[in-house]
Amino acid sequence: MTYEQNRGRRIAMTPAEVDAFLAEQRTCRIATVGVDGPHATPLWFVWHGGALWLYSLVRSQRWTDLTRDPSIAALVDTGHDYDELRGVELRGRVTVVGETPRAGEPLAELVEPERLFYRKYFNLDEPAHDGRHAWLRLDPDRIVSWDFRKIAAG
Repeated sequence: MTYEQNRGRRIAMTPAEVDAFLAEQRTCRIATVGVDGPHATPLWFVWHGGALWLYSLVRSQRWTDLTRDPSIAALVDTGHDYDELRGVELRGRVTVVGETPRAGEPLAELVEPERLFYRKYFNLDEPAHDGRHAWLRLDPDRIVSWDFRKIAAG
């Protein structure tokens, strides 16, 4: 994976800052490519082990697009005023992890992402699978970050 910054090194986040930022944020925007062109949707996620873990409806345009072409871009950003803007763009290809849809079959690779996800969004200690979602893992090929607060800090 490469960490790149097109806007200048002085506003790029360090890898540790990227990790902390992605751990605290709740919603990303996912861009896929379908037969009719680009498709963008919001989605909850967790950041774990250098991967973006996405819990997606399996009967969605996003899932259909990614089944056809696993290429994806994800954007996580925050801030209201210009000097508060922060964000991370991740690009790569997704991999389906576990059964589709997820019913809870034991899988060591999903133990920690599921624990983090259900704690973060539902304050639950155990997963509560609904039979409609499945896991996608984005191991980014490219990460671009920015933190405009660094400009104000000088």
